[in-house]
Amino acid sequence: MRIYGLLLFWSVLTATIAALSLGPSFAHVLESAPRLIRWSPALWREATVFNGQFLLFAIIGAPLDVAAVACPGLLAWLLREDRPAFWFALAATLLYALSLVLWFVLVKPANNVLATWMPGPIPDDFEAMRLRWESGHMAVTAAKAAGFVSLVVALLSIGRG
Repeated sequence: MRIYGLLLFWSVLTATIAALSLGPSFAHVLESAPRLIRWSPALWREATVFNGQFLLFAIIGAPLDVAAVACPGLLAWLLREDRPAFWFALAATLLYALSLVLWFVLVKPANNVLATWMPGPIPDDFEAMRLRWESGHMAVTAAKAAGFVSLVVALLSIGRG
């Protein structure tokens, strides 16, 4: 079966938004090993906290992350009569939503602590905060990756149910 019109547009838009949301999260995972193993605490703090390395992740990434929940949600609604595509689109929606929950539960509390750090001595809770921040991003990425795979399966399943 061919997809066309609104469904084609929404499918492409959803895949694009989902990929753009996953991309920066995957970048976090790719850079986490050197940040955890090789970087000194001072370098990690300078790059992460004081010099705005991740500013655009908030400005651009946050709206993309919300859209990465909303777009597959609407796609699932458009596919409500097309099983199993509907179920995979719904799973993608829930997994991207889970990634947001994980960010708020794991990363945001670490960000709140990082925002209180001042130049000077490395804080006593440095190792715990760095590990929470880095591992939180890894958990977020895992949920997004699973959501993206589910979305791809949904798109490949359209009209085959």
